[in-house]
Amino acid sequence: MKYSIIVPVFNRPDEVRELLQSLTQQTMKDFEVIVVEDGSQTPCKDVCDEFAGILDLLYYRKENSGPGQSRNYGAERARGEWLIVLDSDVVLPEGYLAAVDEAAKDDSFAAWGGPDAAHPSFTPIQKAISYSMTSFFTTGGIRGGSSPQSGGVRGALDKFFPRSFNMGVRREVYQELGGFSKMRFGEDIDFSYRIVEAGYKPRLFPEAWVWHKRRTDFRKFFRQVYNSGIARINLEKRHPGTMKLVHLLPMVFTVGVIALVLISAFGRAMMHYDAPNWRSWYWVCALPWLPIIFYSLVIFIDSSIRNKSLKVGLLSVPAAFVQLMGYGFGFIESWWKRCVKKQDEFTAFEKNFYS
Repeated sequence: MKYSIIVPVFNRPDEVRELLQSLTQQTMKDFEVIVVEDGSQTPCKDVCDEFAGILDLLYYRKENSGPGQSRNYGAERARGEWLIVLDSDVVLPEGYLAAVDEAAKDDSFAAWGGPDAAHPSFTPIQKAISYSMTSFFTTGGIRGGSSPQSGGVRGALDKFFPRSFNMGVRREVYQELGGFSKMRFGEDIDFSYRIVEAGYKPRLFPEAWVWHKRRTDFRKFFRQVYNSGIARINLEKRHPGTMKLVHLLPMVFTVGVIALVLISAFGRAMMHYDAPNWRSWYWVCALPWLPIIFYSLVIFIDSSIRNKSLKVGLLSVPAAFVQLMGYGFGFIESWWKRCVKKQDEFTAFEKNFYS
């Protein structure tokens, strides 16, 4: 057995069905699938039973412990030479495993990761969120690469580290490092850092891309990126020196937007209290909005062109602000609690981790 595909799942039977269906269409067949139900109230066992005679599929159910520990649970029961970790909300193009296998012929590496893209069937909000997570004009550029299907720019603002929605690790390396830690968020980057610290070098496989649904509304998306901002400080505490200048950009953006809005509000107030000089205060009120409007136009135009949809382009504007400022607020809170108040590691929205 060459590949073991491990999928932790929580209350996502419909998404699991789509993922398993895409696995039946793979041109390469030397793989097993291990689905780990992480304490779901809406299990996917019936869905897995539908594919039991089609795929080499193993289904396990356990108490809720988060995706990292569920991946470890699946890895302990895997038989493959390579462990491929996927999120339950991804769908694979039919050539995914073939692309992985072609790249894996080079045996000089021990771990890899692939990028993601938005499927044409995704809702406009899902496409907008996907854009905000992959665009060069947001911190999507930090992620390490773009799929050929995403229309993004290859390359990154920081070194590439695999993410758990689409990554692979040699089984012996996974076992050597003990798999994912008990971090509740950011555990995939923590694992990637430990891979590098152990002397291995992860690779980016641009052709091994997936369609990734991500969150389905801005509230859930905010929770995700807020936790990502918190995790960035937690990761720096665990792995000193890993925080780069690019990781500060969402915080700088957040502080900048707040400052511009406050300056504008001050100008608006002074227009009322200093009525004789209202024209001077008008420019104090209006000018701070110019960089915000300019950035919004850049996002709108770029996303509209990339997605060939004005609606997606329009939704990408709030998606970009949610992504940057959600991350920024989480980063600031974590910096205050961990670096100033010296508190222990924490994660927000833990009870709704998958939501």
